Amino acid sequence: MITPSLRIGLTLASGLALAAGLFAQTPQTPKIEFPAASPAATLKQRVGLTDIEINYSRPGLKGRVVVGNIDPYGKVWRTGANSATRISFSTPVKLQGSNLDAGTYELFTIPGQDEWTVILQKAGKQWGAYQYKEENDALRVKAKPVALADPVETFTIDINDIRDESATLNLIWANWRVPVKLEVNVVSTLVPQIEAVMASDAAKKPYAQAAIFYRDHDLDLQKAAAWLDTAIAEQPNAYYLIYHKARILAKLGDKAGAIAAARQSIAMAVKDTGPAKDEYTRLNEALIASLR
Repeated sequence: MITPSLRIGLTLASGLALAAGLFAQTPQTPKIEFPAASPAATLKQRVGLTDIEINYSRPGLKGRVVVGNIDPYGKVWRTGANSATRISFSTPVKLQGSNLDAGTYELFTIPGQDEWTVILQKAGKQWGAYQYKEENDALRVKAKPVALADPVETFTIDINDIRDESATLNLIWANWRVPVKLEVNVVSTLVPQIEAVMASDAAKKPYAQAAIFYRDHDLDLQKAAAWLDTAIAEQPNAYYLIYHKARILAKLGDKAGAIAAARQSIAMAVKDTGPAKDEYTRLNEALIASLR
């Protein structure tokens, strides 16, 4: 027998079950993505043997005067927008001549009209620079801003002027660019590896690459010349290797030998049907002209 109280309970349970079913069938609110005011960006660049990665957000001017106004001179700036800018180095580096260990850092700056302070701290999870504490600094260096003729709307960090052992880290916005000299150590890392391979019993050795590296870094040029001769003996028709031999001879002060090698390279290049012949003809002609 169903009592009145049991009947009420069953009715309530039935109603709740129906409501739950209706709720489960209600369409979800669609997810909408809006454009970010300061879009995120990631820059990856290898300098020498060092991998660099920068993660930052890129605010725009949007008709505003930002640095020196919204972000006042003399105050720590997150150097971007949103979370603090992060920069990582896979090896030790130098910034403006000061040593910095490999690792991941947060990048801050203190803008000034005539000089900026560039700051790196061991990476945390800061939003902006609100929790910045000077005692946590890993490195502070000074840099001079450079005026730009044409304004840059969106804040930009780039790495330019790249060489084997150096580059320039640029902070760019509005009418200024703040260049920070970046140096990495390639020679002390690579030379022991080259010497070890060349002294080994390895069947394949990087004679040409090692010779060119030694030439470009003013290392043992006699050794470089011998390695390149071996590379040419392995590839006697490689006129591009003979061009590199001409450059080594020029550095050794053997102008006659360098010119002769350059002319040999040209004579071989003009017989080639590949796309590189014109380039190496021009390179050899320029080398000959510089030695006269």
